[in-house]
Amino acid sequence: MKNTVLLQTDFKDLELFRRGKVRDVYDLGDELLVVSTDRISCFDVVLPNGIPHKGEVLTSISLFWFSLLTDVTEHHLITADVKRYPKEIQKYASQLQCRSMLVKKTKALPVECIVRGYLAGSGWKEYAQTGAVCGIDLPEGLLESSQLPQIIFTPSTKAEEGHDQNVHQGYVDKLIGAQMSKKIADLSIAIYKKAADYALSRGIIIADTKFEFGLLGDRVILIDEVLTPDSSRFWPRDLYKPGQGQPSFDKQFVRDYLESLDWDKKPPAPGLPDDIIERTSRKYLDAYRLLTGKELVRG
Repeated sequence: MKNTVLLQTDFKDLELFRRGKVRDVYDLGDELLVVSTDRISCFDVVLPNGIPHKGEVLTSISLFWFSLLTDVTEHHLITADVKRYPKEIQKYASQLQCRSMLVKKTKALPVECIVRGYLAGSGWKEYAQTGAVCGIDLPEGLLESSQLPQIIFTPSTKAEEGHDQNVHQGYVDKLIGAQMSKKIADLSIAIYKKAADYALSRGIIIADTKFEFGLLGDRVILIDEVLTPDSSRFWPRDLYKPGQGQPSFDKQFVRDYLESLDWDKKPPAPGLPDDIIERTSRKYLDAYRLLTGKELVRG
């Protein structure tokens, strides 16, 4: 593809705080510089190809939600305007434009806050075996992709490597205290409800999503990316049909392609054909356009 992708940043005069599957994070003292690259991972393996505009979409969608959710939760965003960044990092503007955020540094809570409004993924697999998800009993007879009778909070561990593990809220109570556990559960459900209601009005079902929270002093605030196609299942409302898997605005094309190969899902990952890259890029761009009603302003 002709589009340029950013696979990695290497700002040698800045302290690298963390390099995740998608984000490069730099430590600026009381603040962090978060850069969303165009890397893509499947089955917990980063692929050799990038997806054009992916990092720009992830950042732009997060910025959209941070703005919409200010009446529900405090968040870590300071600015995404590169001209307002500290002078010493403005020299990297060409790599930061439209794909980075300056955020408050917090003490991250060691919990993945997963909220489900529909039965999919690991939740569906667990329900099919036990009739419950993360210790929450659900009615009999639900189908794959069924809307749940109520929104549920189904936390998981935050694994440094490999897969996160689903846990029940009692586990989180012991990990961070019952009061804090209830606070992040209530906050997660409130954020999801507002976002899901809005997205539905734009033709998107948010089946489930993952939030992360951090402590800023004694305040709990929303951190990391929020309600993107990487952290959520976005389904087109007009194609929704319970009883099966749903088409989605994410990297499903990539997963399906990789599943068709003789690959053991261990590094190194195989390369992707141009058509898979292009269709995946288009899905991310479509998600932004449908949610916001605007075309992405690209860097």
